[in-house]
Amino acid sequence: MKGDSSLFVVVFAGALNVLLALMKFGAYLLTGSPSMLASTYHSISDTGNQVVLLVGYYYSRKKADREHPFGHGKAVFFYSFLVSVMLFGIAGWESLKTGVRALRAEAPAVDVEEGMVSAVGVEFRAIYLAYAVLLFTILFDGLSYLKAKQALDEESRERGWRNFVESFRKTPDMPVLAVLTENAVATLGAAIALVGIFVADVTGVHAFDAAGAVAIGVVLMMFALALARENKKLLLGEALPRRHEEPLELLVEDAEGVRDLVDLRSVYFGPEQVLITADVEFDSDLDTDDVERAIDEIEREIREEEPLVGDVYIEPKSEN
Repeated sequence: MKGDSSLFVVVFAGALNVLLALMKFGAYLLTGSPSMLASTYHSISDTGNQVVLLVGYYYSRKKADREHPFGHGKAVFFYSFLVSVMLFGIAGWESLKTGVRALRAEAPAVDVEEGMVSAVGVEFRAIYLAYAVLLFTILFDGLSYLKAKQALDEESRERGWRNFVESFRKTPDMPVLAVLTENAVATLGAAIALVGIFVADVTGVHAFDAAGAVAIGVVLMMFALALARENKKLLLGEALPRRHEEPLELLVEDAEGVRDLVDLRSVYFGPEQVLITADVEFDSDLDTDDVERAIDEIEREIREEEPLVGDVYIEPKSEN
């Protein structure tokens, strides 16, 4: 099931982020690198984000009740919006502040050239550990990104979306989109940190390291705003894309006994739950039983045409 695929993506990403956060923080303690600290903030934020997404997933699976007659599917959108806030506020803003402080020399970096560590009887520069951790991050955040990308590609094939940009803008699967965004930015951020630390090491100008932290913060905040924008649309009640709504309109208009489709509306109540309402003008010679049968047939055909549709409400309208 698609929901199970989304859950696996979130759990997989969460487990990786716990490991990466510990490794990065250890590398930061040994090197004092601002870029490494910024990357650590990112992994800590991502770890918290996975917990938040799992909470949202749990609530979204609760059954409908009197207070929530259409279920709790929108919980996913709310908790995914919290993820975008955390990504912006914790990872992005703190990374930016770390870099700016280092550039102003308020929190100077430890001279990574002097730091030495030893393991299994071999002594080596601490900065080599930072390189190893960042390469490890690029590898495994890239792997987590690919897992999320596979889930999004599967949905794209099912929905007929043409490219990644269209998929990003139209998918209602916010947990997968959040993980996809996090890990794309994490991979990019680790690459920026790697370049910043390496250039600082080669040139001896530690401002490059600090500039890497600033760049990571800016990138995180930009992606967080993009993710928040997509969540906002769904929280406010986004409709199905026109290319998926139009076939439903044609289906109703061509249904037996229908004189005219006055209006058809759709809204997401969860990643896999869409509500459809339609005002339909039926032929005047149909009696009540005929209209009820026609409505039942339209509802059945709508659900067959659009698998995400759960509830369908058809309102008969009289001729003016």
